[in-house]
Amino acid sequence: DNGRPAFDPVLLFKMLFIGYLFGIRSERQIVREIEVNVAYRWSLGLRLTDKIPDASTLSQNRRRRFASTDIEQTIFDTIVEQAIG
Repeated sequence: DNGRPAFDPVLLFKMLFIGYLFGIRSERQIVREIEVNVAYRWSLGLRLTDKIPDASTLSQNRRRRFASTDIEQTIFDTIVEQAIG
């Protein structure tokens, strides 16, 4: 019962990916856009009543969890391979 609730890392990465795709540079702005845009919620698998991770949660995961990985490149390569196929 201490701290913030845990969020799925896939959800957090998808939120960052939405920001990247649509040129949203701020984590706070990403959260605001997801709060009001039904299409973003749908692509994240969130209902209208689901809680969205806080901007600081998103930021800390970006800096700590995803910083030392090549996950972005791996996902991009997989998408390109699927497109070629």
